[in-house]
Formats: sequence, C-alpha cells, structure tokens
Amino acid sequence: MKQKIVIFGATGGTGKKLVKQALKENYGVTAFVRSVQKLDISNPNLQVIQGDVLQYNDVLKAVENQDIVFCNLGMPSSDKSTLRADGTANIVNAMEEKGVQRFICQSSLGFGDSKEVLPWHMKYLIVPFILKDAFKDHELQESVIENSKLNWTIVRPGNMTNGKMTKNYKHGFKPTEKIKLKVSRADVAHFMLNQIDDTEYLHKKVGISY
Repeated sequence: MKQKIVIFGATGGTGKKLVKQALKENYGVTAFVRSVQKLDISNPNLQVIQGDVLQYNDVLKAVENQDIVFCNLGMPSSDKSTLRADGTANIVNAMEEKGVQRFICQSSLGFGDSKEVLPWHMKYLIVPFILKDAFKDHELQESVIENSKLNWTIVRPGNMTNGKMTKNYKHGFKPTEKIKLKVSRADVAHFMLNQIDDTEYLHKKVGISY
C-alpha cells in the first residue's frame, strides 16, 4: 500500500472519483463523509469516517496518521454559508496540530486572479447573480490555505461535467489562453491525485480545463 490519504467531501462528484482513483492506485484511503449511505464503495484499503467538517474534533481524528489531505468540499450555488472556508479552516488547523503537511484543495476558476479567463456572460451575469456567494466562500477558503504553514496546492477547475477521464486537459494556463472552461470531474480527480508526487504547483493556485 502507498501513502495514506484522507478525502474531505468524499461523497461529492469529484470526491467520489478521487476515492475510486486513489484506491485503484493502491493508496490507503480514508473517506470523511456526512452520510455513509452516499458512498457506495467497498475496498479493503478504504476506511469511512462519518463526521461533520464544522466539528473540529471530528476533523482532528480523521487527519491523524495521514500523509496527504484532500479537500473536495462542495455546496449548491444557492447556499449562502461559508462551509468551505470554515471547514477548510478546521482541516488546516488539524493538519498543523497533527504535523501533516501536504494539502491539495479543490476550488474554482473565475475569481481573483483567474477572473479574466471567464467569457463576458459568465463574468458579468452568471458570477454576480448566481455564483456570488459560492465564489465569496471560495475566496475565503483560499485565503485560509494561503495563510497556513502547509505545503498546499489549490486546484481551480472550470465548469465540471460527468464526462470520462481523458487525461488530456490544460493546466497552469495564463488568463489570456483560450480554454473551453469545462472539465470532467474524473479529470479533476486525476490531476489532484497527480499532485501528490508533483511539486510544480507547490504553494500555487492552478487552473485546470479543456
């Protein structure tokens, strides 16, 4: 068995793909979930922990004895809470307390220094009126990570689809580069998993899209 990893948000679209791909690559996987019933995966190398990411003691137990921590927390665009930021703050604090260094977190393209990649309708219609709260949460989440002492990588996917894993995607592109602004969850999971042994984007925010 390779290193031990814990995945927060393991029942979400990308989180579940990450669980499956990590098990296939022979990692020891701990899936941190709110609802065990939503994770229909069985494997000798899989441990499932039921907990609440907003409860620090739950997070602390999940992070203990892990080598790498993944965060794939997601919320509906209509949700006005800061669950991503608050949950990530608990994860970061738990990692620092337990001495776990490597943190790979899924965020989103389209805000901060990645705003320029968006087409006009996304920039001036979709984001301000539909994604405003989600993007505010992501910004807070990213600032929590950037202010930490961890070895972090923030992965910013474009609009995610349920398409197949192609392993053929763009990453680390400039704001002026032409992209399709979409990528499959399977490819996002593939890229995130590859960051375990890749230091190119250490302490960096990286976009991923087709």
